[in-house]
Amino acid sequence: MREIRSLKKWVDDFNELNQLNEDLGVLLEFQKAGEIDSQEVDNHFSKTIELFEAVEFRNMLSEEGDDMSAVLQITAGAGGTESCDWAEMLMRMYLMWGEKNKYSIKELNHQAGDVTGVKTVTLEINGPFGFGWLKGENGVHRLVRISPFDSNAKRHTSFASVYVYPLVDDSIEIIVNPSEISWETMRSSGAGGQNVNKVETAVRLRHHPTGIIIENSETRSQLENKNKAMQLLKSQLFEIELQKKLSARQEIEASKKKIEWGSQIRNYVMHPYKLVKDVRTQEETNDVDAVMNGNIDLFLKSYLMLMGQKENE
Repeated sequence: MREIRSLKKWVDDFNELNQLNEDLGVLLEFQKAGEIDSQEVDNHFSKTIELFEAVEFRNMLSEEGDDMSAVLQITAGAGGTESCDWAEMLMRMYLMWGEKNKYSIKELNHQAGDVTGVKTVTLEINGPFGFGWLKGENGVHRLVRISPFDSNAKRHTSFASVYVYPLVDDSIEIIVNPSEISWETMRSSGAGGQNVNKVETAVRLRHHPTGIIIENSETRSQLENKNKAMQLLKSQLFEIELQKKLSARQEIEASKKKIEWGSQIRNYVMHPYKLVKDVRTQEETNDVDAVMNGNIDLFLKSYLMLMGQKENE
């Protein structure tokens, strides 16, 4: 059914593009006859181009796994309160992006910072091409701003890492050897009543061959949390196999960088000037507020364009 819906979307968009193109020709004739003004033609042209570019970019999301939902993990770097606050700002940015693009989002794991923000958070971004759109967000994100936590109003630099991988479903079979994993249970952190505080419903899953550690505290059921943790482990193992098979990027462990200077993929500068710049694509914008409110498509698209050009070389 998912494949049928995906194919139907292609057909529907193709038909709509054809109709928009035909309507544009009619509007041009009306404009020449003086029956409508150029503004109406321009508006229709912009609408046509917008849909055309959306279809064009979706065509670039054709690698294995691109059409899957995504799991996005944000981890604060060194720096205590500053980095935890920055991690929470990034979480809000991705939540708003997901809402704008009509993805359903679940919080799978959340570890609050000691003072504010989050130490680490894991989000499930559910919907078609979630991983394809977000796969370029893997890496370290650097923030420069006047710290709201510094009474001397000094400029601070904070780091947080983002890790994105595709969420596998039942259509993909991945076998995990029970002897290669171990489980730990623990109490969930944060608000949630007596059950959260007294019962060990949160779980930690370790996969010894790869060193992968999955933590999940999504529900109050330990069994459900274990099932979800196993799905996330299989998702990460699937991503590792994708890396090997496609040879398009380095293997995950080799590509992980320290959350520090010189390793960032994107810089967010809020002082002394406003600028968000992607180090890989050189895409930039001065509208920092819009970016932090989830308008990150220009960065997602520029990364896809860059990778598409490299594949064609």
